[in-house]
Amino acid sequence: MNEKENNIGPGEIIRKKREFLIPCVYHFYQEPMQIVRGEGHYLFDHQGKRYLDFYGGVSVLNAGHCHPEITDKICQQVKTLQHTTTIYLTQPIVDLAEKVSQIAPGNLKKSFFCASGSEANEGALLLSQLSTKKHEFLALTHGLHGRTKLTMSVTGLKFWRTDSHPVGGISFVPNAYCYRCVFNRTYPDCDIECAKQIENVIETSTSGEVAALIIEPIQGNGGIITPPREYFTTMKEILDRYGILLIVDEIQTGFGRTGKMFAIEHMGVEPDIMTFAKSIANGTPVGGFITNDDIASSYTRPGASTFGGNPVTSVAALATLEVIEKYGLTQNAKTVGAYLTDSLQNLQEKHPILGDVRGRGLMVGAELVGSEKAPATQETDLILEYMKERGVLIGKTGAARNVLAFQPSLIINEDNIDELIDALDDALSHVEKQQK
Repeated sequence: MNEKENNIGPGEIIRKKREFLIPCVYHFYQEPMQIVRGEGHYLFDHQGKRYLDFYGGVSVLNAGHCHPEITDKICQQVKTLQHTTTIYLTQPIVDLAEKVSQIAPGNLKKSFFCASGSEANEGALLLSQLSTKKHEFLALTHGLHGRTKLTMSVTGLKFWRTDSHPVGGISFVPNAYCYRCVFNRTYPDCDIECAKQIENVIETSTSGEVAALIIEPIQGNGGIITPPREYFTTMKEILDRYGILLIVDEIQTGFGRTGKMFAIEHMGVEPDIMTFAKSIANGTPVGGFITNDDIASSYTRPGASTFGGNPVTSVAALATLEVIEKYGLTQNAKTVGAYLTDSLQNLQEKHPILGDVRGRGLMVGAELVGSEKAPATQETDLILEYMKERGVLIGKTGAARNVLAFQPSLIINEDNIDELIDALDDALSHVEKQQK
């Protein structure tokens, strides 16, 4: 395939972006490339250069780019019935709802489908208010839950809170950022003080009319922050005592990425409401939330999402879930993810700039630091640029944008990990030489 045909190139794309797109639409790299094709765990640019994709569209492409078994079913459905919306009966939406109920944790059974993660979280927050008849919310520091008015307001990252007038009635509770504990304690001797502070916030910062706490089991944009299991069990005990629902945002963590179908399954608690999007349909825009029969019964007035659960996206999601199960991608994430973590920890012994390695499965972060754990933000950008030139794409995240994010497709193998580590080793050495 000739990638050079009919492509305008990075310079012209940037010119058009400046002229026709709102400036908030940003991009990675000082010298970006034009991506024109994807196949498996590789991307190809306008010059035909191949890149090992270790970011997966930000935890979207769990089955890899353009998986033939998924794209064939999408194409067949597009040619048959593309859209009707939910006022007419179609089979794919109910088949998808049934499938999600079968794989969801606990007693989660009834779903509502929409078109994005932001819409899913917005709907879940509304549902919690309808069910509890309460109006306030709790959220975690360093969380990210969307780009709508409410979901931006429950986001605990300044980088993503661009709304200058957030919604009121939202209180933030400490996350379990063990590497940078706000209480200057060390796990496991900390007695999970961060979780216990949730009760203090409820008592001192709210009216007592709290509908829900919304959390990510692993905070993706927060820096792949991965709390210990006890954080969640302590949290849930407090919430249950106050009649507060737990909304678990699995938008980045779901569908096999962490070595279980959903990350919350590692944590020993069950969500009252769970949201999902991104990787459920391997690149087709789908979002949704699922809850138990009791909570679902509170949402009876008419509700709809024009594109939610349409035949094409539902078929895409069903095909993606089939591929994840058929090829054992959840187990592969666990096995290969352990190899990735071990490999990064070995690099950590060689490069002091690697301050912390954390995560689960194939959702792993490496925090870059300078002296006294100061965030190495500039060095992070240099490493991403160097890795891109070596043909490896990774992400960056964290409140200070100093965490390397590794969230590849779940079809990745140990040879791909070795390629990543070789390039990263060189990149870290390159940056260290520039610092001297």
